[in-house]
Amino acid sequence: MTATCHRSSPLVYCDALTSIVKRMASVAQKLDPSTRVPTTPDWNVGDLVGHVGGVHRWATGQVEAVTPERIPAAKLGIVVPDDPAVRPAWLADGIEHMVEVFRTADPDAEMWGWGSDKHARFWPRRMVHETLVHGADAEFAAGLEPTIERDIAVDGIDEFLDNLPHAAYFAPRVEELRGHGEQIALRASDADPTWTITLNPDRFSWDHAETPNATASIEGAAADLYLLVWGRRKPADTSRFKVEGDTGLLDFWIERAAI
Repeated sequence: MTATCHRSSPLVYCDALTSIVKRMASVAQKLDPSTRVPTTPDWNVGDLVGHVGGVHRWATGQVEAVTPERIPAAKLGIVVPDDPAVRPAWLADGIEHMVEVFRTADPDAEMWGWGSDKHARFWPRRMVHETLVHGADAEFAAGLEPTIERDIAVDGIDEFLDNLPHAAYFAPRVEELRGHGEQIALRASDADPTWTITLNPDRFSWDHAETPNATASIEGAAADLYLLVWGRRKPADTSRFKVEGDTGLLDFWIERAAI
């Protein structure tokens, strides 16, 4: 995925999905399913893979139905294998059908989506980043450092900020992301964008405008900023990030933006 593919056709995300899912399945296959996942400490690898495989099938079912209503996973008949050892293969087995459904759907079809874009095109992009973040979890469990392409990371930070206001129904602390005009700047050291988040009295907003007087700022590689917004990196990691300004404000944001 290149910079020109940012917020691009769902087909671009479909192209990326296959390799991202296969990589996660391959890493998980080599691990004992009881291995704890340090970045999601309530889960082991078996839990992690079961979650992602179930989400893939749930998202696929949503797009197949193309309805304005959320369809529960139970109604779609999704069953995670009881044996955690077979879950990586089960995860990989779902790729072909998921990608086929996403490719053939009308991207402009209106339908339910929990995020900002209530169209079928929401789901391929969402599944790229759902899988990439949890693939990183699997790699951390394996003692590996995740490799995330810069342009996918840039797109993913946008996607996270686009969808975050809509996540309050399952992550209620998002509603606390308010303030009196304080600004947080995320600056990519290896890419053009800056993400400037403004805490307003009624909600937060964000854009790509550079602000020299942000209340707090954090600079790092786009891939590290991507993992930061998803809670997989910590701002205190001085080997990856340069933090300036009000660190308490940054902590306030990270705690409440956890989804």
